[in-house]
Amino acid sequence: MIQAIDAYKNMTNKTSVVQDNLFSSAQTGQTQEFSNVLKSQTVSSKEAIDSKTVDMDIIFAKASATYDVPVNLIKAVAKVESNFNPKAVSYCGAQGVMQLMPATAKGLGVSDPFDAEQNIMGGTKYLSQMLDRYDGDVKLTLAAYNAGAGNVAKYGGVPPFKETQAYVEKVMGNMKEEFTTPVVSVPTTTINTEEKELDVYRVTSADLDYTQSDYERFVSVYNDMKAWNSLRTIYENFDPLIEEDTK
Repeated sequence: MIQAIDAYKNMTNKTSVVQDNLFSSAQTGQTQEFSNVLKSQTVSSKEAIDSKTVDMDIIFAKASATYDVPVNLIKAVAKVESNFNPKAVSYCGAQGVMQLMPATAKGLGVSDPFDAEQNIMGGTKYLSQMLDRYDGDVKLTLAAYNAGAGNVAKYGGVPPFKETQAYVEKVMGNMKEEFTTPVVSVPTTTINTEEKELDVYRVTSADLDYTQSDYERFVSVYNDMKAWNSLRTIYENFDPLIEEDTK
């Protein structure tokens, strides 16, 4: 029973950041609506609400598994192409992490080349196609990625362009290295579950119209529920025989 009382005290003594803000504003004589406090504690921009941050390594791993391309090859290309910058644009118009040309990106099904996940998946898809085309020859694959498959066919191998030759050598060298990749934002407007697309609906703080008394009533009910759940758990796990043995 002592455990239950302690659990109840712990639950009722804990207050959230939002609750603290409301009480502190009351003490200073200021009035603050619950919805306004919520706004201060929630994400302020629509872009942040509609996205999540993901370590780019996770995207590379996903791309590697999806298209059966070595992850060190994908990352080595990304390092040379953009230094892992999702917003990179080259002088010739190549875009994103894997520096896809607009027409190439469109052909690969990439609708937003500045979306890190789409871009990496698209670039990896192209690498996969080239690896299949050249029977797994990484040098020819990289040459095609840099100079185009037409030039590889024209010259019967890696084209004699200094840029392409240096590119192939640099990427091949990078494949032996370990790189720290950044954390990026990816959209969360849809979630794929069991091959079905489910729209994500959100209620923002702008939709709320609660007063401080509404919030205090909510906190009271919430704490009571948590306390009673704790009591119930203790009761359900209570074994009289074990208690008797410990006396």
